[in-house]
Amino acid sequence: MSRKMSGLVALLLTALMSQMATAHCQVPCGIYDDAARVARMYEDAATIEKAMLQMQDLAGKTDAQSGNQFVRWVETKEEHASNIITIVAEYFLTQKVKPVDPLDPGYQDYLAELGDHHRVMVAAMKCKQNTDPGYVEKLRGAIEQLSTHYNLEHTH
Repeated sequence: MSRKMSGLVALLLTALMSQMATAHCQVPCGIYDDAARVARMYEDAATIEKAMLQMQDLAGKTDAQSGNQFVRWVETKEEHASNIITIVAEYFLTQKVKPVDPLDPGYQDYLAELGDHHRVMVAAMKCKQNTDPGYVEKLRGAIEQLSTHYNLEHTH
């Protein structure tokens, strides 16, 4: 293999490994910190709210610097809403929510739990689509409801 090709392979492996290192956790490691994930979602929500307010302040300004900052705040809002969706999908739904058979007496509770998780994801998506901070309040309410399913004492 040429030096250029091996360097490219090394770069690709590094990129893949860094992605794997940030996801928690798709192997049965048993190390979970629900409180940290919920706190992170609240932090993301606060960032989304700040981005919305900054965007409102910059709206209508036509200078290049304001346009640049506006775009950066849009990207920040998108990123933090995506963070929340990822935490719910890749951490809570895949690691914490256990399927329940429809004939099991706990099935209705399971459906309610799924609904609470889905509401957070939808609220985060609505924050992507809008600039009204009222959507962040709905997101916070959905995060609060989701958090009732977990022990939020730090385990580490």
